[in-house]
Amino acid sequence: MKISVTKEQIIEGLVKAAAIIPQKSGAQYLRSIWLKAENSSLFVMATDANIELTGCYPAQVFEPGLVGVQGRAFVDLVRQLPSGDITLRLGEGNSLQLEQGRRVYKLPVSGAEWFQPFSSFPEGDAVIWSGDFLQDILEKVTFCIGDDDSMEAIACLCMKPRENGRIDVCGLNGHQFALVSFTHDELAGRLPEDGILIQKKYLQNMKKWLGTDEIELNITEKRLYLRSMDKTETLALPLSGHKFPDYTVFMNRLSEDGVHPLTVDRRELSESLGRLCIFNTESEPATDMEMGSGEVLLSAKGKDVGSANENLEASYAGDIGRITFPTRNLLEILGHYASEKIDMMLTGVEGPCGIRGAEDPDYTVIIMPMKISSTTYYTEEDV
Repeated sequence: MKISVTKEQIIEGLVKAAAIIPQKSGAQYLRSIWLKAENSSLFVMATDANIELTGCYPAQVFEPGLVGVQGRAFVDLVRQLPSGDITLRLGEGNSLQLEQGRRVYKLPVSGAEWFQPFSSFPEGDAVIWSGDFLQDILEKVTFCIGDDDSMEAIACLCMKPRENGRIDVCGLNGHQFALVSFTHDELAGRLPEDGILIQKKYLQNMKKWLGTDEIELNITEKRLYLRSMDKTETLALPLSGHKFPDYTVFMNRLSEDGVHPLTVDRRELSESLGRLCIFNTESEPATDMEMGSGEVLLSAKGKDVGSANENLEASYAGDIGRITFPTRNLLEILGHYASEKIDMMLTGVEGPCGIRGAEDPDYTVIIMPMKISSTTYYTEEDV
């Protein structure tokens, strides 16, 4: 193999490839970035045995070939080289020789016999979607997905079709739930009836790969495929076979009788929670909310840090006098909204609380209140 490429044309793809391969563990095949030269193109391929990334970039191909190079070392080297043309050639002693001007480097390689073909993007029925819109959806949902893979479906993002071309994208971690709904007739038609599930551990790679441009998307029984519109880069993600819980059960709670809506300024509430966080501790991580006529009293305390109280203007007509939420979780949720005011739909002191906003009409997050219990260790009679 012998080729000449321009650093500026390949470096972004190499960085994306390096983000996929395992850092230390795994077979040498998995720690390698595979370089394939043919037909005036350099193909860059990387996998962790689940995710697959393929990039195709222009190159002068003097001799075609396929080699695997130690991924992170190769990318770090190319990243630190100055701009300009780079020559790659398969040298003696089973090494890849990289040349740029008077600079010469040699890196060990894996032979083509270790290479396993990557899956190809399915050409039929591909759907065009906005990259920045998909990025926004992932930001609004990912934080509510469980981190423990053993939790099966709770560690996955769910994308499920509904009627009239509507699609739900949601995540659940046991004490929080996030749901974004939107309309996309073509994509809804490609999704299976039960939807698709993508494990959380793959979503970060998906977010890094996505840009603001439109992308092509396709779905098979086992994989989700994303491809740039110029067809130069393809990302393939495995789909989970788990079944997502029926989230309509707790979504319906928000529309039943007995819901107590609390309306408050989102920014004021966020700023207050930020200050109250200072008075939280590991054993007391919560904020109490005491609702009254036209206001809500926020309070927090920590044994070693003191206590805090703040009053905010609010609209409330329910009969739940006091409720407690984990401060940092509620603060994080508010950061995903654009609405000036948010509605907190309280269903009970221990029931799910739905959060919505007028400027975020297709976005709902549910958070569970904290149950605060006090324990008596002795009584006066015991003493």
